Amino acid sequence: MVNPKSPAFYDQSNYRPEDSVGYLMRQILTSMAQGIDTQLADSDLTNAQWLPMLKLHLGHASTVAELARACNLDAGAMTRLLDRLEAKGLCTRTRSEADRRVVNIALTELGRTVAQGIPDVLCQVLNQHLTGFTPEEFLLLKSLLHRVLANTTEASAPHAPSTSLASASPDAASPVSPIPSISPMPPGAPHAI
Repeated sequence: MVNPKSPAFYDQSNYRPEDSVGYLMRQILTSMAQGIDTQLADSDLTNAQWLPMLKLHLGHASTVAELARACNLDAGAMTRLLDRLEAKGLCTRTRSEADRRVVNIALTELGRTVAQGIPDVLCQVLNQHLTGFTPEEFLLLKSLLHRVLANTTEASAPHAPSTSLASASPDAASPVSPIPSISPMPPGAPHAI
């Protein structure tokens, strides 16, 4: 949805994919993911594996189901990822005694050691990508990204059925909510960095 008070920055006459903010954000995320992979090469962690390790380390999840939700993965993908982490000796899975349907996950001592280094790697890669920014520009960038995220959250919120795209008026939209709820990224989307 477009806020009626906001100009339409893109239209068919001026749209160039390489100038799209979505494309630029994707390029930045790809570059960051490659930087993280490079930095984590010695730890034998891949870009797909550092996020679950960090989530476990920070206490954001303790079961397979919680971790799958926290990482925006389906249960099958999470099981395969945990198989690899367990084979590397980084985590263990145990079935809950209270509820046999629940599988608990814990980092091993090696897993905790590896996970403790992840935030430093993330900070290095982020700071590298922010080279040359002033503190004010950094705060402005974060503010603008939060606004884009708020618009995205508003756009994905359930709305009343609308007419077809061909007959929809760009001015017929609801205003952006001032307090967005953050919805998870779709499966396969790049990890938050």
